[in-house]
Amino acid sequence: MVMRRILAGALLGLALAGAARAQEQPLVAALSRTDIEVTTGFTGASLVVFGSTEQPIGPGGDEVIVVARGPTRPVVVRRKVAVAGLIWVNGPSARFAGVPGYYVLAGTRPAWQILPEDQRQRHALGLDALPLASTGARSPAFRRALLELERDSGLWIEDSTPVEIAGSRLFFVRLPLPAEVPTGDYRVEVLLVRSRQIIAREDLLFRVDRVGAADRIATVAQVQPLLYGLACIAVAALAGWLGSVLFRRG
Repeated sequence: MVMRRILAGALLGLALAGAARAQEQPLVAALSRTDIEVTTGFTGASLVVFGSTEQPIGPGGDEVIVVARGPTRPVVVRRKVAVAGLIWVNGPSARFAGVPGYYVLAGTRPAWQILPEDQRQRHALGLDALPLASTGARSPAFRRALLELERDSGLWIEDSTPVEIAGSRLFFVRLPLPAEVPTGDYRVEVLLVRSRQIIAREDLLFRVDRVGAADRIATVAQVQPLLYGLACIAVAALAGWLGSVLFRRG
């Protein structure tokens, strides 16, 4: 209830700002927050993208598409093969460069219904439109496996939640940020579509950072991996010893 009131106030303020700027541009958008802090107890968060348009949104009117992308990294997808029917070993692999660690697409309707196919592909709007260049094995099965892995992780989401309309010129959508969300800089594009053409866009930025103990643990793991590994072994051994002591006493 509190969040709805805050969002309603933000939309009202944005509507007033949008009306004042209507002569300048047909689209105004903003984020509910620009900094996400990941602590040791982080279980996920959400971010609201909201805005207003010059013309009414909906059937026969303007359409809105929101796409959020996170920091990129290389990903290797391997196929396991059986040897003598007894053990499984790594077989052929494909290395994908520039894979977004986070990708969420939402719209007042699915992007393929709003834009011509060539524009949808050009702007990488949809999991099937992501430019996932790879080296190594060339089978399409590796790309399909990558898509399945990222979808299952909750970090790639397509059209699961539509952009909602408030009134006729206000819109908002909630972007989920799961516990495994990678740290770094994120970019949110808000596209305004009219007559199947993109006529305006807003680029918004937010950042995900580890703070407190989570940041210190991550730093040690990256800078001193040997020390981090030894510490993990020591903690596991201590936990096992304490468990055995408690079991004997019980």
